[in-house]
Amino acid sequence: MTQNSTAPPVTFVIFGASGDLTSRKILPALMGLAEDGHIGKDFNIIGVARTELNDKQFQQLIKKATGTKSPTFNEITGRAKYVTGEYTSDSTFNKLKEIFASYKQEPNVCYYLATIPEMFGEVALQLKNFGLSKPTGSNFIRLVIEKPFGRSFESAEKLNGSLHNAFDENQIFRIDHYMGKENVQNLLALRFANAIFEPIWNRRYVDNIQLTVAESLGVEHRGGFYESEGALRDIVQNHVMQVLSLTLMEPPAFMDADSIRNEKVKLLHSVEVMNRTEIAQNVVRGQYIAGIIDKTKAVAYRNEPGVSKSSTTETFVAMRLSVDNWRWAGVPIYVRTGKRLKCRATELALQFKRVPHMSFSQELTHDLEPDILILRIQPDEGVSVRFGVKVPGREFKLKTVSMDFNYKDEFKEQPKDAYQRLILDALLGDPTLFIRSDEVMQAWKIITPIENAFKHNIVPLTSYKSGTFGPVESDKLLAQLRHKWHLT
Repeated sequence: MTQNSTAPPVTFVIFGASGDLTSRKILPALMGLAEDGHIGKDFNIIGVARTELNDKQFQQLIKKATGTKSPTFNEITGRAKYVTGEYTSDSTFNKLKEIFASYKQEPNVCYYLATIPEMFGEVALQLKNFGLSKPTGSNFIRLVIEKPFGRSFESAEKLNGSLHNAFDENQIFRIDHYMGKENVQNLLALRFANAIFEPIWNRRYVDNIQLTVAESLGVEHRGGFYESEGALRDIVQNHVMQVLSLTLMEPPAFMDADSIRNEKVKLLHSVEVMNRTEIAQNVVRGQYIAGIIDKTKAVAYRNEPGVSKSSTTETFVAMRLSVDNWRWAGVPIYVRTGKRLKCRATELALQFKRVPHMSFSQELTHDLEPDILILRIQPDEGVSVRFGVKVPGREFKLKTVSMDFNYKDEFKEQPKDAYQRLILDALLGDPTLFIRSDEVMQAWKIITPIENAFKHNIVPLTSYKSGTFGPVESDKLLAQLRHKWHLT
């Protein structure tokens, strides 16, 4: 895994340069890299989009998005170029080729596809057709693409075919911003650098595992987009599968990209692909109705702009997964994600088995809960361990307490934005935190049968009030095995 360093001279080409993602995430990340000294004045930005802008207007767009006073980034911005054109038009790529031809030598190039997903394969094909996808000398050419990586197993397979027709797999960096979060990466340190955790990270000691990805916001202005996606595609197929693979995988032989990604893929192959009967028993889906969040009224999903009044799109999913391998056989893996939930929180919890024999009476242990290790991924990144202690006093009464570690309290340097970390890794050519094609395909093998079950109403669509933690069926799913969600 690459340590902090300065990227070489790179021409960074953003397709979709006039869009929201570029202004909100990509440009601020580049500005942060310049301010921290990770990119220098020899860095170049080229924007490509259908919106009619000239170079000066694009430079103003960059300044508005970043508000930087960094001399380095100001110089980079002052040289920024812009190409107006359709993503399938020959003239667009001729103009891009002309800019490259004006350089004194073949540039290192990083293409960032911030377009709608339907354009990913089209742009890759045009880059190939114009000889812009493969390096011609000692330079490198890389392609960064945003999720979703397909909308089904079949479409993901087609997309990978299009990308591989133009680029080699080692040139492709599939970005998932969750992998740039500090505490997701901390999973590797927690598991493999601490003797107190490594021996108990298995079925002998772990009773169940829970992953919650909760959002208090609704679909906001993305109602039309969300109608075609839903919580299963939007969160479970990518973010959830990424975090679970790091949590459950076997120790890699080395902390390098190939070793880590190989183990992630092996783990995903061990996740049982459910049939229709199993899906009906182990999956819950829901859609939010009106409610109250933080003393503010929230409208129902079907009343959101761009959403059908008869929509059956799920805004909540909960499921129980099984991993068929030596380490995790028999351990229930619970995941849930949803919009308009009680709070914004992403947490991973390992609940441990109780001691084999409780010597203390039930009266003394009434307030004693199972031991739990919790990784808070957002918003307050940190780790908590909950365990039992004696309450002060003459009686030997036990109670669960929490021991907490918070990044913001321990370290002066606060975690960087995930995009900043991931874009730097792409510039440096470190693929550790990016998604490999076989990983994408295996995740779709797990998710596609569930998606099909939703289409055929094998899993009924339930409702839940905004401001809660989802439908009651989610709680019943855990209650089947006498479990309950730790985050309530």
